[in-house]
Amino acid sequence: MAVLRGCIKTRAERRDRHTLTHTPSKEKAFSSHSTSHKHSVTTMANKGPSYGLSREVQSKIDSKYDPELEERLTEWIAAQCGEGVGRPEAGKTGFQTWLKDGCVLSELINSLCGASKPIKKIQKSGMAFKQMEQISQFLNAAERYGITKTDMFQTVDLWEGKDLAAVQRTLMALGSLAVTKDDGCYQGDPSWFHKKSQENRRDFSDDQLKEGQSVIGLQMGTNRGASQAGMTGYGLPRQIIN
Repeated sequence: MAVLRGCIKTRAERRDRHTLTHTPSKEKAFSSHSTSHKHSVTTMANKGPSYGLSREVQSKIDSKYDPELEERLTEWIAAQCGEGVGRPEAGKTGFQTWLKDGCVLSELINSLCGASKPIKKIQKSGMAFKQMEQISQFLNAAERYGITKTDMFQTVDLWEGKDLAAVQRTLMALGSLAVTKDDGCYQGDPSWFHKKSQENRRDFSDDQLKEGQSVIGLQMGTNRGASQAGMTGYGLPRQIIN
């Protein structure tokens, strides 16, 4: 009986030692798995650089950015809004940073509208959604000013730097429209932008429209100068005179 109790006690001690030995390794394995999971989540949350086709497409978009156009737009915005808006650092990154919060763009569209300022509140903010909201206000005001949707950039094109060439195109369209309107709000050198073509409406009377219906357009050909002189009748031999 004493021997049996000793065997049971020995087995119990061995089981306890086995539990103490292997428990920390399980905790360590669980801790390692948890750490690796957190690392994978963090990696997924932070978008890395583009590769392959995406990188090639982005490179083509970036190549359309015009540094000379950047200088012209900077000069115009400074002349239009005043030196209070400051000036950007040279280069694409500096130009994006200057316009990214939407405040300079809002000042620009307000200065082109005279007393009826479309954007009532312009407030600097370091919060992303506030900056994007300010850019959206500029885009809405620019559309009401007369810029077509095809000439408008998207908010992410500026805020994320996806397509700064599109931002340049929108500003060029805005400057051209301001020069074309010639309402006294434009400031700067008019030669910086070309004037947009304007409608040349013509009114015709009913008699003129009726006369036009009887005229054969040159696209359809013409019968002027047509003659059958010198032609022989059908079936007659051709005469050859030496």
